[in-house]
Amino acid sequence: MAAMPLESYAMDVRRSRGRRYPEAQHPYRNDYARDRDRVVHSRAFRRLEAKTQVFTVRFSDHFRNRLTHTLEVAQIARTVAGALRINTDLAEALALVHDIGHPPFGHAGERQLDARMREHGDRFDHNLHALRIVEQFEQRYLDFPGLNLTFEVREGIVKHSHDYPEAEFPALAEYLLGERPPLEAQIIDLVDEIAYNTADLDDAFEAHILDFDQLRAEVPVFAKAYEDVERRHPEGLRKLKFNEALKHILDRLVTDLIENTRRQVEASGVETAEDVRRQEKRLVGFSAAAAGEDASLKRFLNSRVYSHPAIAEERGRSVAALDALFHFFLDHPESMPKHYADLAQSEPRHRIVCDYIAGMTDHFLLRQCHELLGAPATEQS
Repeated sequence: MAAMPLESYAMDVRRSRGRRYPEAQHPYRNDYARDRDRVVHSRAFRRLEAKTQVFTVRFSDHFRNRLTHTLEVAQIARTVAGALRINTDLAEALALVHDIGHPPFGHAGERQLDARMREHGDRFDHNLHALRIVEQFEQRYLDFPGLNLTFEVREGIVKHSHDYPEAEFPALAEYLLGERPPLEAQIIDLVDEIAYNTADLDDAFEAHILDFDQLRAEVPVFAKAYEDVERRHPEGLRKLKFNEALKHILDRLVTDLIENTRRQVEASGVETAEDVRRQEKRLVGFSAAAAGEDASLKRFLNSRVYSHPAIAEERGRSVAALDALFHFFLDHPESMPKHYADLAQSEPRHRIVCDYIAGMTDHFLLRQCHELLGAPATEQS
């Protein structure tokens, strides 16, 4: 079956702004497909396997980590992009690269690194760190530094989840901060939300920290989905009915995202990718009803799952280890690998320490704490 033609407002790889360092075209892979493959083969991508999503391996080997979450985001992104007839290769590349800038211990680790950096008048942002990874830290090729990704993938790394004010980020001027990113980048943030909202509920159920009655009472979209399943399968196992309800929610949110985005694109009158860029607001989004359902899922996860004592206690220990290591390396930069130790002599030390720690896996950071500070290894090690 022949592939459907792209819509006129999709990002056509033939109109790419290209790479920082020009390269000859590959005979059978387009530039966005090559970018996708370069991301998959990067060390930063492989390290995602040992970075926490929400639940650590102490709970189970079956829970999502940052890598498996990324694969789920990529799968949904391809589905959404295909249904909208926009560029699936670009969408997939952006989905696969969207989290490579995350430090150890998920969002808690990111907040802690940002707090430490702000003490030095700086900041940590995982999107901007991801850009540094693909531009500077990944060294795999003889002809250029970094991965030499196309402009649109680098732009999407920066702009997929929010807009950066031009005045505050002059170093990012090349990424057209006053314009919206292409639709392929715009879908990533909401696809990411769909993936983690449903997956985190699934993992919480498996971890036995989810109150099933609370979930049904506080998240109407789940209650309705579960009742529909129960009507058809009254004798089914609760876990399987739970799985089926989550599947229905995921399908509903993805379908709404596709259909509402299509409506908004049509109403905007855009005809080209450049028209998309010139819009005052992003065109990708849920309907009001689905946005409310998505928000109810996030509220429940924030109040009932992410703040659960078992997770909060472990998160506190992990963040304390990150904090201790950050301060140790500030005082003892020679304890970092030679490359980082040398950089710390010529560049702001706090930035080099941050870069080194942000690249660590959870396990490596805890081992470093144990070896350098004598701190006991936690249950994650």
